Formats: sequence, structure tokens, C-alpha cells
Amino acid sequence: MLIFWDQKLVFLATPKAGSTAVESALESLASAAIQRPAPLKHADIRTFRRHIGPWIGEQAGGAFSTVALMREPVDWLRSWYRFRLRDDLDGPLHQMNDVSFAQFASDYAQDGGPSRMGIGRQCDFLIDGEHRVDRIFRYENFPSFIEYLEDCLGCALEMPRINVPPSVDVHLEPQQEEVLRRAMAADMALYQSL
Repeated sequence: MLIFWDQKLVFLATPKAGSTAVESALESLASAAIQRPAPLKHADIRTFRRHIGPWIGEQAGGAFSTVALMREPVDWLRSWYRFRLRDDLDGPLHQMNDVSFAQFASDYAQDGGPSRMGIGRQCDFLIDGEHRVDRIFRYENFPSFIEYLEDCLGCALEMPRINVPPSVDVHLEPQQEEVLRRAMAADMALYQSL
């Protein structure tokens, strides 16, 4: 999470949607950069609205706007899979030995799969009841997001390409992808609304 005090703007770091690159590029411009631990770095809109937003709004004398990125849902899950493969050595709680992407996607699509796998859903990160992040940009349309930030911050920005997961087979058969897309219906609907 990045807080831009003068602009009254907060970047919420959606997991697996380019947040590390954004934070790396903008940390020096932010009034506060919360990058560790992960629960604080990836504070969702619910946490922001209930805890962080009211506090910083009171200190700054006005409400802050929120901005975040959202990745195409199936591609987002592919990124999680690649991340888990790379992170397997350091994360014994999520062993990935011999787990294909098809199996990973199938596990995610099961009832309770997102929470059981510790991944969650993007819509739960970006929406809190009737409230949602003020500006959500599609990760796939990164230039529009950068243009928005440049306008808000009044400077030109360059984004590094970092935290790139390994290239692996993330193919799904059409039927498997259809099952996954149905399971991700709420994320799909939000993504289509952007």
C-alpha cells in the first residue's frame, strides 16, 4: 500500500496484479509505503475503509481516494500458480510438487477453494459490500493506470519489470477453463464492469 498524502490518494496493492513493480517505482514519491508484512502491504478495501482510511482522513483533514489494479481473473490465477511454484522452496505450507495448473485451477474452483488455498478472490479485495475501490484499472491496460498516476502525481513514471514468475505450462482445456470461469463469476463480472 502506498499513501500519497498531499494528493489524498492511496494505492491498494492487489496481490498478483503488478503491485511490487508499482511500489518499487513509486515508493520514493509516496508519503508512506507499507510493504511488509504481507497483510499490511495487501490491505484490502474493507480494511482500508474500517481502519486506515478513517484514521488518515482524520489526520489529513479529508477523505482519501483509492486506486488499484485488477487482473483478468484466469490470468490472475495463472500468476498465482507460477508464484507458488517459484515460492515452493520457501513456503512449505503450499507444496506444489507434481501439481499441474489444471489441478491447481480445479482445486480453486471447488467450494471454499479460494480461502482454503490462501488466495481469496479479487472481488473480495476490491469490494466491501456496496463500496468498492474508487478507481480500478485493468492490469492489462497498464498504460491508462500509469497515465492516471502521472496526472495525480504531476510527474512522468517508469515502471520496472520485477517479481516476474517463471514461465511454465498453464494451459487449460476449454471445459476446464469454463468450470473455472463459472467458479470465478463474481471476479469475471467485476472485471467486465471496468
